[in-house]
Amino acid sequence: MTSNKTTLSPSGHCILVGAGPGDPELLTLKALKAIQAATVLLVDDLVSNEIVAFARPEARIVYVGKRGGCKSTPQAFIEKLMLMAVREGENVVRLKGGDPFIFGRGGEEVEHLRAAGIEVEVINGITAGLAAVTSLGVPLTHRQHAHGVVFVTGHTKPGDTGTDWRALADTAHKARLTLVIYMGVSGAGRIQNELLTGLPASTPVAVIQNASLPTQRHITTTLGALADAIHEAGLASPSIIVVGDVISDVVLAAAHPEAVRAA
Repeated sequence: MTSNKTTLSPSGHCILVGAGPGDPELLTLKALKAIQAATVLLVDDLVSNEIVAFARPEARIVYVGKRGGCKSTPQAFIEKLMLMAVREGENVVRLKGGDPFIFGRGGEEVEHLRAAGIEVEVINGITAGLAAVTSLGVPLTHRQHAHGVVFVTGHTKPGDTGTDWRALADTAHKARLTLVIYMGVSGAGRIQNELLTGLPASTPVAVIQNASLPTQRHITTTLGALADAIHEAGLASPSIIVVGDVISDVVLAAAHPEAVRAA
């Protein structure tokens, strides 16, 4: 007897997981469970080996590097891999540094998969901009110093005019906002010059490289000296630049540690 029923291919599912800034202890429990259950993991370059080690031994690990200033796996190719693996019935985890929806191209990947009829779950991670400034012991917002915070990228794709830094500086000054700049080290000189049109040269700045990792380094400086300070310290990507008065206590501590101890 011949059946008229069509045999469907096995269908897996996909989860976009935020791995946080690097320290494995900053993973959420939900992220850890997803990593441990995955049969295929597509891993970004900034995800630490300690986090990848949580995957089951038989899981297939595919590294799809994404790092500013370096050769990267084309986004279209990553999306194709995700789609193929799900259609093959795999439990796919797209593992991203920080949070998938904060400069992680998570939105593009969700759109691509949903257009193919595949639902996607997203598990948030601690974004590097938050972890970086927290590691210095200061907040992003403060009733006396900052009434809000802006996450902004210093990297632009070819043909894109990018951020209007002059307008942002004016707004940040008037509204008392903290600026958290991702992928801004390579363009620090240009960003500095544009921000100086609306912010004082004395505005405190911190630059944090490898936030939350044992290799973390940071400097504190002022907006007027930003590019020179980065060059002198030899800081490179991945680094977060934090601009605003919330950094003032850190700058004070660096300049006058005895005063801070006395306080």
